[in-house]
Amino acid sequence: MPEGHTIHRLAQDYTSHFAGGTTRVTSPQGKFTDAAALLDGTPLAEADAHGKHLFLGFRDTDWIHIHLGLFGKVNFGAAPPPPPTETVRLRLANDTAYVDLRGPTTCALITPAEKQAIHDRLGPDPLRADADPAAAYRRVSRSRTTIAALLMDQKIIAGVGNVYRAEVLFRHRIDPYRAGKDITAAEWDAVWTDLVELMREGVRNNRIDTVRPEHTPEAMGRPPRKDDHGGEVYVYRRAAMPCHLCGGEIRTADLAARNLFWCPACQQN
Repeated sequence: MPEGHTIHRLAQDYTSHFAGGTTRVTSPQGKFTDAAALLDGTPLAEADAHGKHLFLGFRDTDWIHIHLGLFGKVNFGAAPPPPPTETVRLRLANDTAYVDLRGPTTCALITPAEKQAIHDRLGPDPLRADADPAAAYRRVSRSRTTIAALLMDQKIIAGVGNVYRAEVLFRHRIDPYRAGKDITAAEWDAVWTDLVELMREGVRNNRIDTVRPEHTPEAMGRPPRKDDHGGEVYVYRRAAMPCHLCGGEIRTADLAARNLFWCPACQQN
């Protein structure tokens, strides 16, 4: 499932290609046909993102709510668009570009009130200007749940997925099994600040890189990572491999229905 930086990057890409001009809106698959017909020919006013939720705004009253889920894909291309396949749920097109949405968990036309209800149930997003990290910490500091599970709870903090969870905990030497109530305010502030920086970098580069400059392949004289995920990381998908810092074995376990990765030697506090 894409992490929050990907959704914010998509919001930027939709805006740069379609904002302000007449947009053709269709649903070749047929599952969004009625809503597409209502929007066809209207300009895209804005695109918004909160956590893993993408919102495309048309006029002042209509929003397309998209959640990619595990299988959703978005593909941009230059005009003229090729004939769509029957798997395309939503196509936006203009004289210069097109974008196809396939396989989302959610693609629905909603009202501003319904959009606000989604924002209200989500935790603060490190990539949003209106984010309140203190609100997230209030919930974290009262919980006996592990910090690794709390970071994946979108009601507490929105947009963090499996990669950022594993990596930010490693970067701050935090044991993923520590209870939220044992995370100090200073530790939370450091984690939040780091997430903001890492996720902004993810938006800029459209990939996740979490190693510090002194731990890059060039700095350490090691081979670059080879993984379909891409990006240089400390522990994610590195189970049974040596830690870049201590040389110990990276561990993996199931936690919060996802594979957790961590270094037991480095993450003891």
